[in-house]
Amino acid sequence: MKVIETHIPGLLEIEPAVFGDARGYFYESYNKQAFKEAGVPYEFVQDNQSLSAKGVLRGLHFQNPPYAQGKLVRVIHGSVLDVAVDIRKNSPTYGQHHKVLLTGANKRMFWVPPGFAHGFLTLEDDTVFAYKCTNMYDKESEGSVLWNDPELNIDWGVANPNVSEKDNVAPKFSTLESQFSL
Repeated sequence: MKVIETHIPGLLEIEPAVFGDARGYFYESYNKQAFKEAGVPYEFVQDNQSLSAKGVLRGLHFQNPPYAQGKLVRVIHGSVLDVAVDIRKNSPTYGQHHKVLLTGANKRMFWVPPGFAHGFLTLEDDTVFAYKCTNMYDKESEGSVLWNDPELNIDWGVANPNVSEKDNVAPKFSTLESQFSL
C-alpha cells in the first residue's frame, strides 16, 4: 500500500497493492493494522454504498460532533471526482479543498477524516461508490456546504450536474459555524 499525503494535512490518497493476472485481480482494501501505521488510526463502524448515473453530484456533506465521521472512500465500478473541503476553523488550510479521481480501474482510496466536508461527482453511468465510516449516521448532526459556492472555487468540470434539492439549497461556506478545530 502506498500512502500519498496531500497539501491538506490529514487527507490521504491510498494506492493499494493490486495483484492481477489473466484470471482477474486481488487486493486488500482494508487492513486495520496497515491503515493505523499509515495514519488512519480509526475504527470503522458503518459501511455505505451508492449507485449513481453519470453526472450525479452528492455533497458537500459532514456530520457534527459528537457524531463526526471520518470516511475511507473508494469506487467499486465507474469513476468519480472526489472532493474534500477543510472545515476545521483554526486550520491553516481552512476552506481549501483537495480533489482526487477515484475509479474502479485505479482502485485508489481517499481518507477523509472528521473535520472535512465531502462530496463527489460521478463521471460514468452505474458508478458504485463505497465508504467506511468511523461513526454512525445521525440525522440531527448532519451538515452541508453549497457544492458550487464561489468562495470555495471548486472546479467540478461540469456546468449542470444532477444535484438533490437539499444539496442545491445548502448554506454558503461564509455562513458555516464550524464545530471542528485542529
